[in-house]
Amino acid sequence: MYSPPPADWRETNRSRWDERVPIHVAGDFYDLAAFRAGEDSLRDFETAEAGDVSGRSLLHLQCHIGLDTLSWARRGASRVVGLDFSEPAVEAARTLAADLGLGPDRAAFVAADVYDAAEAVPDTSYDIVYTGVGALNWLPDVTRWAETAAALVAPGGFLYLAEFHPLTDSLDDATGSRVTHDYFARDAWIDETPGTYADFDARTVHNRSVEWQHPIGEVVSAIAAAGLRIEFLHEHDVSLFARFGSLRRHDDGYHRFPADRPRIPLMYSLKATKQATG
Repeated sequence: MYSPPPADWRETNRSRWDERVPIHVAGDFYDLAAFRAGEDSLRDFETAEAGDVSGRSLLHLQCHIGLDTLSWARRGASRVVGLDFSEPAVEAARTLAADLGLGPDRAAFVAADVYDAAEAVPDTSYDIVYTGVGALNWLPDVTRWAETAAALVAPGGFLYLAEFHPLTDSLDDATGSRVTHDYFARDAWIDETPGTYADFDARTVHNRSVEWQHPIGEVVSAIAAAGLRIEFLHEHDVSLFARFGSLRRHDDGYHRFPADRPRIPLMYSLKATKQATG
């Protein structure tokens, strides 16, 4: 339900994520064995929209256990840095990087709050600042996030964001066909659901979560106000998991509504550039 965020929201969320790291490492959802064998974790629209990353430095904010970060390294990024506030997640990412033969010079991981990224990461700027799906909802202040991300984009570089569409947070969980929550809610959404999107039946103890909705307009405006130029905003009719009971998984791995259902955006992606100097 919606309510003012508790003072310990960050610690609450960190405890939840810390507990879920070993579940994610061991489970089928992330399938680390397949990843180690060469499988790419990035979505096809991400790689198409971000383009060739060869020879470019990349910072991944809120990287979790590092699969997407390391996928960018495999695709030719000269140096990738992943940042996450969960120490167990960062340790898992470092272990995975070592398993792939990627040392800290190619793939480094930092444990820090995303709002402290400018002070925590090893370089002052990056050609690409990337953030993957399921990240912004854990942050209360998207303006501060945008300012932090924009400050870390090198001149001539860009911010690339792929995220779940905030419209989905307004719909009923069973069918995704009825508006049951306020799209413009400003208070936090506090939940006690056990398990994880990677294993709904997993036994968990730290089940409390504190999340926020950020309408598309708020995100775009915050990025533009931070000094970046919006190149595109794309909406996608696919999800990465069964967000609603009516979604069906297809052979390409995406979840979609049945063919007889009107389509709505389930994800979106955005690219914003920083003007080159000189």
